[in-house]
Amino acid sequence: MLVCQKKVLIHQLLWLSGSALKVLAVLSMVVDHCAYYFLESGTLVYWAMRCFGRVAFPVFALLVAEGYAHTRDRVRYFLTLLGFAVVSEVPWQLLGGADGTHNVMFTLSLGVAAMAAFEWMRERRALAIASVLLAALSAEVSGLDYGWRGIVVILMFHLFGNKRYNQNTRLLQLVFTFPLMAHYGIIGTLLACSVISLYDGTRGFVKGNLAKYAFYVFYPIHMLLILVIISYSIV
Repeated sequence: MLVCQKKVLIHQLLWLSGSALKVLAVLSMVVDHCAYYFLESGTLVYWAMRCFGRVAFPVFALLVAEGYAHTRDRVRYFLTLLGFAVVSEVPWQLLGGADGTHNVMFTLSLGVAAMAAFEWMRERRALAIASVLLAALSAEVSGLDYGWRGIVVILMFHLFGNKRYNQNTRLLQLVFTFPLMAHYGIIGTLLACSVISLYDGTRGFVKGNLAKYAFYVFYPIHMLLILVIISYSIV
């Protein structure tokens, strides 16, 4: 009994569940946004925080691919992401829309649509590839955060995912993810890949709809808080 408990403890210390990844990604996002909106560009602290911030999207891309694979209602999953994308666009644009893009929830929802289209047309390979290219082009043309790279990364996690503890498939995911995300910073991408390599394929401690939706709600809320701080010059 004691040996089993030790094994469980060691596993928890060395590996990360989906819930742990989600918390880490949210923390990374907040740190990134705090640096972007509150710190002077070019300082060491600024770049260190922005590097850590590069962890967020690859992890969210993985979690969306995992969520798509395990959800009971994929249409509802897509509509939930799209709904929060629409809501989040208001504070995103009030903050100036970083680099002229639309918020990342649109990228994640389009990624879900791309996975669905690819699966639906999988037996017709040319059409399946065309559907992904169309989604990637749409992301780029419409100015979604992370553009075409974001869509392709989500699809790579989908194609080479859903194999618990299989380090070969995890390696394939990272092989495709690194060159795509390195465009946004090599050090940050290395951090993201290191974190993802520790994913154990389990759901973790975040269970139930309330906890799940809390993460969705946090995205627009944290941007509103940043907007309030900027508006009232609290920092």
